[in-house]
Amino acid sequence: MAKTIQAIRGMNDCLPTDSPLWQKVEGTVKQVIGAYGYSEVRMPIVEQTHLFSRAIGEVTDVVEKEMYTFEDRNGDSLTLRPEGTAGCVRAGIENGLLYNQEQRLWYMGPMFRHERPQKGRYRQFHQVGVEVFGLNGPDVDAELIMMTARLWRELGIAEHVRLELNSIGSLEARANYRDALVTYLEQYEDVLDDDCKRRMYTNPLRVLDSKNPDVQAILGDAPKLSSFLDEESVQHFSGLCELLDSAGIEYQVNERLVRGLDYYNRTVFEWITESLGAQGTVCGGGRYDGLVEQLGGKATPAVGFAMGLERLVLLLDTLGLTDVRRNVDVYLVTAGEGTMMAGMKLAEHLRETSPSLRIMTHFGGGNFKKQFKRADKVGAAVALVLGENEVAENTVVVKDLKGGEQKTVAQTDIVAQLIELV
Repeated sequence: MAKTIQAIRGMNDCLPTDSPLWQKVEGTVKQVIGAYGYSEVRMPIVEQTHLFSRAIGEVTDVVEKEMYTFEDRNGDSLTLRPEGTAGCVRAGIENGLLYNQEQRLWYMGPMFRHERPQKGRYRQFHQVGVEVFGLNGPDVDAELIMMTARLWRELGIAEHVRLELNSIGSLEARANYRDALVTYLEQYEDVLDDDCKRRMYTNPLRVLDSKNPDVQAILGDAPKLSSFLDEESVQHFSGLCELLDSAGIEYQVNERLVRGLDYYNRTVFEWITESLGAQGTVCGGGRYDGLVEQLGGKATPAVGFAMGLERLVLLLDTLGLTDVRRNVDVYLVTAGEGTMMAGMKLAEHLRETSPSLRIMTHFGGGNFKKQFKRADKVGAAVALVLGENEVAENTVVVKDLKGGEQKTVAQTDIVAQLIELV
């Protein structure tokens, strides 16, 4: 017998038992983003490798260790997208959407990173991203945060996430801070782990993200980025905080929050939960005002965020917030000569007149007991029963599978009966 083929480690199937919760999350996300007037954009999952190395940064973990990169048959280096912002910017430049224009965009789809799979972190994962181009004030930063806060309320997790904010200033301010931070860290080289030693000269701000308790201990006296911020960034961040205060959105300023990608400047933020252990970040974003120009476009202010759908689904599951609409509302049971065709015609009529109903027709024969057992298994709320008498009299038996009551009604009255029970 041939050996069975299994899924690639870290790339998971979404089974029928899981998909209703995914649909709930995805539907809620689309509804909330749509309420703000944003437009969907869809980009390829494969891009030229240098798009990501230029945008994300050569010395980031994503580019150095995590990208799925390969040569195609023409010898070109291609990469499965590890994140969405770079591709969205490329699409905007290439299609003339950004220069001297305002764009409010969103996308949803799979991303790929080769890292150690663990709960909430996979090699193929799914993100929702929102990107805004052409607006440079703190007001749009605030709207993106308000949008995410609304999403948490709609999903019922607002009490289980908290917002952290920071400003990392301009490129020049960060360069000055970088020099001061390196000088400080050099005094504690014996305390730094190998990862921090490597980052100290290539990307020292990432040392601030270290989870090593010994490293965190020495960072308490490290220079603070806020002391190096340019005045424009200070005013921008102050304006953002005022808007969030006015909107009643609670937040904590975390001066060690820098985000993991090189393109960020000024505002950075993360929504964090304590309910998922180490995988606590459910959404993160910020400004990247220099990225459009860096990728060959005209200078354009930009801000956005991304959230991992796996972590949102996992959080809802962990909190027991898994109440979703059933896949089947009505199960059609038939028995007798000519009832199958009559049943299929009735089901099609109901789908035409009541498109919100989810109707499954029983196939494969079997007695009533077998058919009702199947109706229970698929979770239907109501069974419609057609026998030869019902077909002859143009009636149908409506059985409430939750309460057990049943009645015979005219087929012309069936819709009203189903609305009451489903």
